Amino acid sequence: MWCPSVSLSIWANAWLAGAAAPDDVLDALTQWAPRHSVTAYDAIAAERTGLLWPDLEDAGAVSLLQTMRTAGRCAAASPTIVLTLPVPGDVRGLPPGTQFGRDAITAGEAIILGQPGNSIGLVPDLEYSDRPAIDDESAFEHELSALSWTVYSLSHLPSPEYLDLGDAEYALRDAVRAAADALGALRAGTSAADVADPRRMVELVLESAQSHRVPDHAPTRAVRVLENAAHVDAIITVSSGLIPSGLQSSSEVQLAGDVLRPLRAVVRAARLAAVGVILQSAWRG
Repeated sequence: MWCPSVSLSIWANAWLAGAAAPDDVLDALTQWAPRHSVTAYDAIAAERTGLLWPDLEDAGAVSLLQTMRTAGRCAAASPTIVLTLPVPGDVRGLPPGTQFGRDAITAGEAIILGQPGNSIGLVPDLEYSDRPAIDDESAFEHELSALSWTVYSLSHLPSPEYLDLGDAEYALRDAVRAAADALGALRAGTSAADVADPRRMVELVLESAQSHRVPDHAPTRAVRVLENAAHVDAIITVSSGLIPSGLQSSSEVQLAGDVLRPLRAVVRAARLAAVGVILQSAWRG
């Protein structure tokens, strides 16, 4: 999984559907950070989830599960869980003019959960700690130490956007080729002495995500789309670091940058489509 909101949405959904245990959800969250906390942003959110208000003392990961279960309770049907990955210029699914919407855009991710007239939004905030780098006692590297989740009351529950998984997979095939070509162009336009092997860097980015699992009920095709999206995203991440700042004198570098920009939208759409299928599959058993 590439962001905490995906891990929480698919594992909490599996737990609510009876396809996973509470410990499975907690284990998935621990892969991101050793500590998780949750607080209510407003009194209505506290009422809908059972969180304390106006006491803003953080509740722990178990309370996060309780929050999801309380907000998602429904007698006859599955709760609606909507993953959103907003970016400036594309904020579909977010309620306009709300603090939740603004914070979701800042985070680049959020979860919406509940029923019409009784829904909440959750936005994670990543907390880092400094630790000495392994090879240099005078240098420090940042380590994700905690995730705090803020819960907002929402007056509107958006309908999950339907994104065809087949179309997403087809678009990803073209994206893999385009991203690989862009990486090659960037490598050609950058001094080899300045950077490590870009392909090895892509492998390292992908390895960092391998510890994150998906529930057993996840359809094979959806998992494959997630993996392909991660591959393209890793290439984009590495390639973006190779683009020189300031004016780009190399035509190859300029062309590669132009190719990479639209690929982010392809990756985002593919991930949303795959997660949507995984969420639905938990309730078909």
